[in-house]
Amino acid sequence: MDWNGVSKELSKPLDSSKVQKPSGNFGPKGDYIEGWHAINEANRVFGFGGWSYTVNLTKDSLIEGTDAKGNAQWQACYTCVCTVVVDSVTRQDVGFGSGFSKNIGDAIEGATKEAVTDSLKRCLRTFGNPFGLALYDKTKSNIVDLEAESKALAEQQEKSDEFVAMITNGLPNIDTIADLKSQLASVQSGMDHLSKVSPEKHSELLCLVQNRTDEINIQQQKAA
Repeated sequence: MDWNGVSKELSKPLDSSKVQKPSGNFGPKGDYIEGWHAINEANRVFGFGGWSYTVNLTKDSLIEGTDAKGNAQWQACYTCVCTVVVDSVTRQDVGFGSGFSKNIGDAIEGATKEAVTDSLKRCLRTFGNPFGLALYDKTKSNIVDLEAESKALAEQQEKSDEFVAMITNGLPNIDTIADLKSQLASVQSGMDHLSKVSPEKHSELLCLVQNRTDEINIQQQKAA
């Protein structure tokens, strides 16, 4: 497995659109990601054949009782130990699930599925923010709106392109080194910003400026 590439993905922030809020009296008490998303991310980051997991379920209780209205109800509670293997890396964690139904099978099914999902998500979170680790950080600094961030980057890229085009188109009209230096000084803040947001474009622009500088020097030498 290409761990350099995988590490880059694992270092990315958690997309806020994938974060769910708790609702009702049952289920998660805090923000969480859904089980399907954790599995989808594992497939995306590690590859469909790059990871696997096993589970070990333990029945904590299975009793026949009544619900709040006095109706017959089965109550099941299960604990699950999940082991995730990615390449040569093994992670293990525990989850809990409970199920309530008038049918014993449905109660057991609900409890076991919840326990497996809980333990699997807890295992995967140890791999990084995209798997929900960011939710445990009180500052929430690694949870971002990726759509808004992507839009902002696109706008930033457009402005950078416009800036580069402005400088590039203006270079042929500059005939002296003094004028060239004056022009560059007037756009220094833009150059500094470009070096941060698009180092490659900044380097290309510097090359164009150097080429124009050489042309002006040659022209001046010929004129002399």
